[in-house]
Amino acid sequence: MLEKLKEILGKVLVGVDVSGVTEKTRLVEDLEFDSLAIMMMSMEIEDAFGFKFTEFVKFETVGDVCNYLIKKGY
Repeated sequence: MLEKLKEILGKVLVGVDVSGVTEKTRLVEDLEFDSLAIMMMSMEIEDAFGFKFTEFVKFETVGDVCNYLIKKGY
């Protein structure tokens, strides 16, 4: 799951090396995500996994995203 998310982050953060991203990497503090980047990541996740977010989910770390997708059965 982490490798798939790193691919997605690479699409959102063009030109940023995501090879060092771990589950503890914080989206805002470490990757400097803003609201647009979070929206773009959400859209990429929806495309990659074939679903639509139906509720607001606050992701603080890459691990939060991984855990959410695992709980959803992906």
